[in-house]
Amino acid sequence: MKNIAGIKRENRFSPNHTGNDSAIFELTRQQLESKGYKVRVYSEDEFCADRLEHEIIFDMARDKQTVEKLKRCEDQGALVINSGYGIENCYRANMTELLIKAAIPFPKSFIANTSDDASRDFEALGSAVFWIKRDDFHAIHKEDVVPAYSIDEGNMMLKEFALRGIERAVISEHLAGDLIKFYGVRGTSFFHRFYPFDARHSKFGHEILNGPANNIPFSDDELQILANRAASILGVYVYGGDAIIAEDGTIRIIDFNDWPSFAPCRNEAAKYIADTIDCRIARYKNQDATQSIKN
Repeated sequence: MKNIAGIKRENRFSPNHTGNDSAIFELTRQQLESKGYKVRVYSEDEFCADRLEHEIIFDMARDKQTVEKLKRCEDQGALVINSGYGIENCYRANMTELLIKAAIPFPKSFIANTSDDASRDFEALGSAVFWIKRDDFHAIHKEDVVPAYSIDEGNMMLKEFALRGIERAVISEHLAGDLIKFYGVRGTSFFHRFYPFDARHSKFGHEILNGPANNIPFSDDELQILANRAASILGVYVYGGDAIIAEDGTIRIIDFNDWPSFAPCRNEAAKYIADTIDCRIARYKNQDATQSIKN
């Protein structure tokens, strides 16, 4: 039970954050090894090619082939953190549908085929600015998440997505207010939030649309509760995301993803992540022991 597998994220899924993603993975590995675990580290390609069976896996996977294998491992009884099913739930279209269905405060959004004219759907949003985002992975290239300032521009952007082989896109209204980035580990007290524009923390510079924070008063507890609820709905333990604070202090989540870089707080976060993995392993072992007694 002390032997576990760790899967690093492929570099193409860490645009402008390769070093940060590698750092949180390595710190988590070190924390786990300090608890007595022996971690066999894989790249996503190595994990998919490997024929060994692993009972316990922690991962930062994003590639669809890796996620499918993780799901198969779980179906056969393995413990996987974050779950392959949870990672798949965080694909943007899935995440949008699941959070809206669960009544998590979220921008008005729709999912469109990129080969279609979406004028009526754009009009229904009633927004002056739209966000157009690829439906599966979170942004790999800057062009995977783009603002559009008119319906005509929105339809043009959809055609460009189609030319790049992206068949569907999520379109959301733009929300004015303070943009906040947050990181958390579900089931623990750990939660970190900050204003990315003010901290000059950015992948592609899109934070400029909301600009500097106005420090609108809001409830930190409410944000943490909302983020943990979203993580539970999506089925992930290690998470991050973005929210908008409206002028009246209303909080709406605009993005959510599995296992981000935790760049501003990774030393502290790694301890909580490793503790969570350790606790989940203990529960997994206890369930195994209980099952053996029953048998």
